[in-house]
Amino acid sequence: MNTRTPQAVLSALTLLALTGCTGAPTSQPDASETTKSEHGGIAGAAQVAEPQLHLVAIDAAGKASMLDLLNGTKAQLDPVQPPINVTSDGRYVFAANPHGVEIIDSGVWTWDHVDHFHYYRAEPAALGTVAGEGAATVATGLLSTAGTTGMFFPSSGSAVLVDNSALSEGTISETLRLEVAPHAGLIAPLGDGAVVTEADANGKAARLRAIDAGGKELTAAECPAAAGTITTRAALVIGCADGAVIATSDGAAPALDHVPYPAGAAAPATAFDARKGRPTVAGIGKDAGVWLLNTREREWDWIPTATPVLAAATVDDDAGHVVVVGTDGTVQVYEESTKERIATTTPLMPKTLASPELTGKVELTVDGGRAYVSAPAEGVVFEIDFADGARIARTLELPTQPVHLVETGR
Repeated sequence: MNTRTPQAVLSALTLLALTGCTGAPTSQPDASETTKSEHGGIAGAAQVAEPQLHLVAIDAAGKASMLDLLNGTKAQLDPVQPPINVTSDGRYVFAANPHGVEIIDSGVWTWDHVDHFHYYRAEPAALGTVAGEGAATVATGLLSTAGTTGMFFPSSGSAVLVDNSALSEGTISETLRLEVAPHAGLIAPLGDGAVVTEADANGKAARLRAIDAGGKELTAAECPAAAGTITTRAALVIGCADGAVIATSDGAAPALDHVPYPAGAAAPATAFDARKGRPTVAGIGKDAGVWLLNTREREWDWIPTATPVLAAATVDDDAGHVVVVGTDGTVQVYEESTKERIATTTPLMPKTLASPELTGKVELTVDGGRAYVSAPAEGVVFEIDFADGARIARTLELPTQPVHLVETGR
């Protein structure tokens, strides 16, 4: 049988036996205030014993499908408009096109209670569209049934927050829509409000404003060439040309702290990725190397890589695995503490690398036991066991070409 048993399952089952539940991270509402039923469950969803990990693939025409990584079941999803980019918070799939963001509920998710997790499964569904002009930048939080999701539309300058609790009930509800100067910006959830970019006189994102739920500015910070964001258990991260701003909130007073790059730093990171929620994230720029940002210690580190980087993500496990996809099509594994390359694959995607359009679509996603790397031109996804010499555990095919790929159930 074509199955996968994640390494985290055994420990997760043990943790499910715990009876105490701690508060949610500082960048998210407290779980006791946001759920109508126990710990992220909703009506019609079944709580299950292990994470329901799935891959969702969307092709260039907008056809979408799912693959259950546990039992190999494949399913077609409702199509979307041809997307420019696709994002996920581990449950919802946000497909951005030039005139809006279409939302798919994959029907699988994890409720992160910090010291333990709850896992749910329901039917997938198409939820509708959030309107806006220009392919939106989407910023997500940690909890799919609480808090908000941010969508920034660059052509119209619309900064939107969508209520996740309403999404979990099948409804799109905007809690905030700000109209600002059009620019390539972002709005990222923080506490009950958000952090939103502000453009300079040249129309470039240069300043960050922390706002409350009604859009009132609470504090601000400079952030030249603001780009890239990720939410960890410790904080919200937004990349700047001279470092990053780490944003936290205790529910009333947000703080925007600047963490500069070390002296003589290489090119700045313009995107961040990590195993969901983990505090150390990979910052991806243009050089042959990866930035590591520890959002708890507020420290940068640099790992030189064998090749320039197409994609990178930190697993942030005890072994400190960092997974990198090189421009030569190899998947490389590094050790965070020693910065040594400990494993690599042979080149995996010659057809994709021969297509400039598809090379930029190579996606990497990591969980506690595996990394998944898309090869759009080859029409497959490689499942990599990063802890076992970068072994290719499976070569997966979905019903639709993985031009866009996300992992849900996390």
